[in-house]
Amino acid sequence: MTDLPDIPLPSGIRSRYVDGINSLRMHVLEAGFETRGRPCVLLLHGFPELAFSWRKVMPALAAAGYHVIAPDQRGYGRTTGWQADYDGDLTPFRLFNLVRDALGLVSALGYRRVDVIGHDFGSPVASWCALLRPDVFRSVVMMSAPFGGPPSLPFNTADKPAAPPADDPVHRELAVLPRPRKHYQWYYSTREANADMHRAPQGVHDFLRAYYHHKSADWKDNKPYPLKSWSAGELAKLPTYYVMDLGETMPQTVAKEMPSPSEIAANQWLPDQELAYYSAEYGRIGFQGGLQWYRCGTSGAFNNELQLFSGRTIDVPSCFISGKQDWGTYQRPGVFEAMQARACTNMLGCHLVDGAGHWVQQEQPAEVSRLLIEFLARAQTASGTV
Repeated sequence: MTDLPDIPLPSGIRSRYVDGINSLRMHVLEAGFETRGRPCVLLLHGFPELAFSWRKVMPALAAAGYHVIAPDQRGYGRTTGWQADYDGDLTPFRLFNLVRDALGLVSALGYRRVDVIGHDFGSPVASWCALLRPDVFRSVVMMSAPFGGPPSLPFNTADKPAAPPADDPVHRELAVLPRPRKHYQWYYSTREANADMHRAPQGVHDFLRAYYHHKSADWKDNKPYPLKSWSAGELAKLPTYYVMDLGETMPQTVAKEMPSPSEIAANQWLPDQELAYYSAEYGRIGFQGGLQWYRCGTSGAFNNELQLFSGRTIDVPSCFISGKQDWGTYQRPGVFEAMQARACTNMLGCHLVDGAGHWVQQEQPAEVSRLLIEFLARAQTASGTV
């Protein structure tokens, strides 16, 4: 680890390693560590991101009095102890084990109660943390990926003919549209996806630049709205970073939207020197560690184990934050509404931040920091911990 380059971190954030976390040597970024006894906030990143993705909100949370911890999650960055062979064991990447990683980290750091915040694929991990262990994860913020609740069990079927489990027909239907399409999560589950991105013709750096741009508010066609149903015709309305052209890779998809040199030079939320850290890390380890998460998500076996909690709700104080220009809020029709109506019984806020796409805490860090600090104060009052 000593030969890895320094991370371009803001003042007040340090990088360290914590050993023995559910078989991992976990790399974490940390702020507000100078004063012992502070309340702890755990930040969980998504794909293709790193703990580094929280760099812009960590100082503000620390200044508000929190000990802020952001790990490179299993499969990512400088955390080691995981294997990401496509033909290897997927079970370490299932949601229950990702929750175990988070629980192990905060326990190792000496905390019995923490607030948890997750972005993108970190959002379902944070959601399941709050649902499975509300005694530890006393509040939850979900960012860019709403939580619709655990998958349901078949109900009142004992006296009805047994129906064989059916494959989701939407993928076949997408493939035979007049403009044939495919869903990105199923693409991410294919054997080819890692090599497509790790060996992108334009290079990892330019691939990530186009990918981040395409999903940000800088891409002016990001004007999301609710879809009517989980059907091929409705899903085809999503941008191509979510519902891709059938014969294309993700690097080919986003290359069409590569920003101009002047646009790159003007980008203040992700300047090239910061993007260079992402591209160096992904160039070093590849993408398969993160892609394993998607493979678990498309696996019926792993989804079935989540049915153990069918009907359970998140009852700790919760909040949702997304970019107003983020299609992630609506990419699964009905989930945004189900989160507010049923899945979370103690929602204290639901915010769509203007001027932000999918990378909300990087695109609009000041507003996100304000919303987080306001929520954390309200959540602690609501849960009686202050």
